Formats: sequence, structure tokens, C-alpha cells
Amino acid sequence: MLFLCGFGQSGAVRTDSLYLTVDSLLAWGMENSLRLKADRLQEHIADEEYQTARAARLPELQVGLRGGVLGQPVVFRRGLSDPTYPDTPDFQQNYAVDFTQPLYEGGRIRYAVRRSELARHAVALQTSGDAADIKLSLLEQYMNLFSLYKQREVLTRNIEESERRLKDIRRMRREGLITNNDVLRSEMQLTNDRLSLLEAENSLRLVSQQLDILLGLDERLLLLPDTALLSRATVVGNIEDYVSQAYSRNPDMLLLKQQTETARNDVRLMRAELFPRLSLYAANTLARPVSRTMDDFYNNAWNIGLSLSYPLSALYKSRHDIRRSKLAVEVRRNAEELERQQLRMEVRTAYLHHQEAQKRVEALKLSVRQAQENYRIMQNRYLEQLAILTDLLDANSVLLQAELQLTSARTSVVYTYYQLQKACGNL
Repeated sequence: MLFLCGFGQSGAVRTDSLYLTVDSLLAWGMENSLRLKADRLQEHIADEEYQTARAARLPELQVGLRGGVLGQPVVFRRGLSDPTYPDTPDFQQNYAVDFTQPLYEGGRIRYAVRRSELARHAVALQTSGDAADIKLSLLEQYMNLFSLYKQREVLTRNIEESERRLKDIRRMRREGLITNNDVLRSEMQLTNDRLSLLEAENSLRLVSQQLDILLGLDERLLLLPDTALLSRATVVGNIEDYVSQAYSRNPDMLLLKQQTETARNDVRLMRAELFPRLSLYAANTLARPVSRTMDDFYNNAWNIGLSLSYPLSALYKSRHDIRRSKLAVEVRRNAEELERQQLRMEVRTAYLHHQEAQKRVEALKLSVRQAQENYRIMQNRYLEQLAILTDLLDANSVLLQAELQLTSARTSVVYTYYQLQKACGNL
């Protein structure tokens, strides 16, 4: 939905704005991510490699054609003297068809196919992990939009309050109740607030522009976040359930499990080199002239049989490769256990931060109410000449910071919830 929205200052250029929900944010972000496009290309490459590995099961078929000029043969019947020059054809032709079908290779082809299949799954898991990282990054910038809009709102309201206060102070100055120093300090405070508002608006434009680029939108669009997201309840369950989900769903954990299985498969692949290889072969050759008599006739011959070979050199060459593959399995198992530890810590950290953010919101709600009451009291006391301007400005600054901290805490509740979901593999 597009509509016009100003920036809140007189003379500011109006710009097109776009109301952006979380679902649209994530959908467009996934669709236009260059990182994910590169991952999808890698998936296509891995799929082609898998199909290539499967093709090794198919027979090998070769067709050959050879033709050329035959040189004049020389026959020596008495040592190297008295040469004779038999009459032979001038041209030769050879048409051949060769067929070879692997029957048994000790599992070498099967484990090679399995390795390609595992590699394909690993690339898919890498894509899932990158997608989760991108979603969390987009959500972080989306939360920044909330904070910047709230900051702009609070600063705008604070400027309006400062302008009203400045009018009262100027009136009191004309009545001789206060000195000109209070007028100057109020004007300085108002100038600082306007500069802060300008910085907030520029930051808002920059964050919105960055999201526009990432989402494939017009860079001039000013994005408006869904404010209902901050009030949406984020219910969390038992922490051990989240840890279990992380073990079974987190893309990084699943990727390490795939790598461990790949290492085990490599051990089987290395052991397959110790087994014999059996193949079925067949061939047909049509040649001219007859090779033994050199008669200028076509000769057709075919053959079929079994080929058995055993790589004796593998008995001493593959031994170290097998040991290396077994050690690689242990390395991958160790990495898997390390990831389990890190995931457990990550889940617990996100869980505690989320609970902390929820408690901070409740505490800051009370702080905002207290700061509002404190500012009201100080304003009345100042107008009655029972307090100095510094106390009033301090109370205004405390109120401003409390409102900004409350918005930051609310966005932190949402962000830490998504952090927890990412750690569990649910994002």
C-alpha cells in the first residue's frame, strides 16, 4: 500500500511511503537476496554432480572410426637382403563399437554416489543457514525502524513542549520574574532538540534506504513498520525443549551431522579400493583389409566376456588413506559435540535475554510514568519560582530518555524472540 507521508518539518520534501509487514519483509528479502541466489546456484551445481556420480552405474559405450593410407610393406625373406614388395591395398578402414558394463567394484560407485548425495544435502543446509542469518539481519534493521520512528515521535513532541515552555519563559522574562539566562538556555535546548530530530530523520532515511536495496524496492521509498508487532505476545516454552529443537533443527548442527556422515562414507569409499573389479565387455569391429593376409576384403569380428582385475598396489597404498579417513570421522564428531555445546549456550543466552527484555519493559513502563509525573511537578514548581530551570531541563531529559529506553526494550523483546527461534532452527 503506497501513500504520501511527510517528514514532520516545514519545507521538508514529501516522499512515497510503503507500509511493510514482517511477512512481506522476509518474503521480499528471501526473493531478492544475492547471497541466497548464489546458494541456489551451488545447489544446482551439487545436483548436477550427483547426477554425474549416478551416471557411473551406466555402461560405457564407445564408437570408433579410423581410416587412412597404407604404406607399401617391405618383406625380407633372406635376412635384410633381397626385399620383396607384396601387392596390398592402398587404404584401410576400421569401424568399432565397444561396450563395458561395471558389475562389481566393491561398492566404489555406490559410495561415490552417496558422497555426492550428502554433498547435495549439505549445500541445501548451507542455504537454510544463510536464509536464517539473512532473516535475522533484516529483522534487526526492521527493529531499528521502530526505534527511529519512536525517537522522531518523542523528539517532535519534546520540541513542541520546549516551544510552549519557551513562550512561558519569555513571558516570565518580560514580567521580570526570571533573568535572560533562562531564555538563552531554553533556546539552546530547543536548538539541540531540533538537531537531534534532524539526525533521527536522516538515520531513518538511511535505514529505510538500506532495506529498500535489500528488498529490491525503489530506494526512495520510506518504509513504515507494522507497529502492532511490538504489542504482539511472544510466548516462550521450556528451555530444554528449545535445546532439543536446536539439536534436531538448527541448520549448522544438521550440516555438521552431514559432514560426519560424509566422513564415514569416505572410509567405506577408501576400503572399496581393496576389492576386485568385475566388468562385462563386448565389442564389434568391422575392418578392411584383413589384417593377417592383407586381402582387400571387409572383416567383421565380435567378442564378449568378463574382465576381472584386482589392485594389488592398493594393499599398501590405501592403508594410510583409510587411517586418515577414520581420523577425519573423529574430527567431525568432535566438531559436532562442540557445536552442541555452543548451541546450548546460544539457546540459553537468547532465552535469558528474552526474559530480561520482557522484565525491562515492565520496569520502564513504571519509569516513564514516574518521569512524566516528575516533569509535571518540576514544571509547576518552576512556573511558581520554586525550582530553577536546570531542574526542569533535567526532568525533561529524564522523561525523554525513559520513553526512548521503553521503545528500545520493546523492540528488544521481539528481536530476542527471533534470536531464540533462529537458534532453534525455527526461523
